[in-house]
Amino acid sequence: MTNPIIFWLITILVVGSALAVVLLRNIVHSALFLIVTFVGVSGLYILLQADFLAAVQLLVYAGAVAILIVFGVMLTVRGDIKNSNMFNSYKLSGGIVALVFFLIVERIILKTDWVLSTAAMPESTVGPIADSLLGNFVIPFEVAAVLLLVAMVGAILLARGEGKPQ
Repeated sequence: MTNPIIFWLITILVVGSALAVVLLRNIVHSALFLIVTFVGVSGLYILLQADFLAAVQLLVYAGAVAILIVFGVMLTVRGDIKNSNMFNSYKLSGGIVALVFFLIVERIILKTDWVLSTAAMPESTVGPIADSLLGNFVIPFEVAAVLLLVAMVGAILLARGEGKPQ
């Protein structure tokens, strides 16, 4: 049984950092709070005993997607970065869209008949998936890793500015 205090602490961390993502004017700070949000969601998955989802959340979202966003921001934004988040000027329209989305999700959740499964939970889901990734699917897994490495090296070369005096 999970301690409810830990759940609420992580939930406050996730909601607070998600609000910081959309409310901060500095887009680099927003991107960094996005990483905190992804890590917090991974913590919630761990509390729900969904270890594979936690690992994927941590590796794919916090590790890859957020880092790519930081790279993208650093490569494209020039000049004063303190007021670079142009989307935070749409707070009213964003709030309305978020409220409508919340109402739709709330309606779906309340209308759904939730059935609890009686099947036994597997002890670990990571082991069989890791065996598949590093066994039958090792070549596509390694190709994806090499592609990500090439993309990162290319982004660093572009950011360095080829031909500019150092």
